[in-house]
Amino acid sequence: MTDKAATHRKRSAMEVMAALRQPKVAVMLALGFASGLPFLLTQNTLGYWLRDEGISLKVIAFASWAGLAYVFKPFWAPIVDRVDVPILGRLGRRRGWMLLAQIVIAAGLVAMAAVGPAGGLTAIVALAVAVAFASATQDIVIDAWRIEAASSSEELGLLSSASQLGYRIAILVADAAIIAGAAHFGWPASYVAMAVLMGIGVAASLFAFEPIRADAVMHDMAPLWTPRGFFDAVVGPFIDFFAKHKALGLLMLAAIAAYRLPDFLMGPMYNPYYHDLGLSKDVVAAARAATGLPGAFIGIAVSGLFTVRFGLFPALVTGSVLQGLGTAAFALLGAHHDLATFTAVMALDNFAQAFAGVALVAYMSSLTSLGYTATQYALLSSTYAFLGKFLKGFSGVVVDGLTPSHGLMGAYALAFIGTALTAIPPILLFLLIARLSRPARGAATAQA
Repeated sequence: MTDKAATHRKRSAMEVMAALRQPKVAVMLALGFASGLPFLLTQNTLGYWLRDEGISLKVIAFASWAGLAYVFKPFWAPIVDRVDVPILGRLGRRRGWMLLAQIVIAAGLVAMAAVGPAGGLTAIVALAVAVAFASATQDIVIDAWRIEAASSSEELGLLSSASQLGYRIAILVADAAIIAGAAHFGWPASYVAMAVLMGIGVAASLFAFEPIRADAVMHDMAPLWTPRGFFDAVVGPFIDFFAKHKALGLLMLAAIAAYRLPDFLMGPMYNPYYHDLGLSKDVVAAARAATGLPGAFIGIAVSGLFTVRFGLFPALVTGSVLQGLGTAAFALLGAHHDLATFTAVMALDNFAQAFAGVALVAYMSSLTSLGYTATQYALLSSTYAFLGKFLKGFSGVVVDGLTPSHGLMGAYALAFIGTALTAIPPILLFLLIARLSRPARGAATAQA
């Protein structure tokens, strides 16, 4: 913190409202929607479709490994950072990559609808992997655009909140509206409808401006095709990160890696769980529709206000506690799966995930540097995704393994409670990081 930051004037309510009316906020909202839409369509929602076709829990869980594409983003993020897309690159580096990824996602969803599980499990999973890779590429460039388009830390928080709201709206559509559509029109038609909705992201990409804030930094860097430029693009982001944070950077990565475990580990089992509870698609869709957007909106707003009032580390710890409680609450449905209980559990989970999501995005965004934005954020976001996305592939094995001794509903309940306990390690890690960071923040303040 500098003296300037310490004495920075708080914005009035009218100034905040004026900031919300900026075109870039609307663009960020739409881009957040485009980012969130494909996420579940290649994983949890696909699992519901597969369960309807009689596919086993083990196979559904392993099929969710299509989402590992999000983990490997750092391997091609340097290309996104430094290379223009042919033809589409005329729109600018960020916008060109956005459009390319969105076109591939839409085409992949249509192909999944055409093939379906009946056309072969291998084929539809391969298409899901292709969509996931395109979606991961879209995330790389949208995250970079969000950070580079912000003119201040306050505006970065505003754009991050808009991104999370758009993302949560898309999750609701891909996790609730599509299920209602599948009940009445079938899964293929519903997936085609999702492909059409990617047009929202295409429109946002066309209306977006090309960020120029990082241009001066990028201008001083060697071109990617030179040995020095290639080394800097691939290795530079990691050197820069650990040069700034030193050994504390390892603790940061460990905390980030563990932070979303309560959300990820049982991810492939949520929709099969509802199926095995005997809940109809209309009931699931109605409960999600009633709680999804309000829960996400309130969670995002409360998280933002909480962070401003108490700080980033308290928000991260609170978010982890809420995630654990939200995940454990699903165990109640085995004994009480009436509409009221189901709706209450869904509301808590949506609030918890939105609260934690904003806190984590704000934290990871604060750790990036201009010139390495896409690659560093890809590193951080893949770090938080890797452990959970790998381990969730075994969720079906865990539930099946517990079923003989505890029954199917008992197995689900134990798995949800066990998953909830994974919220404890990130709480301890972030408390430790906050304590170790305090001397460095104090030294920076004294120097300023």
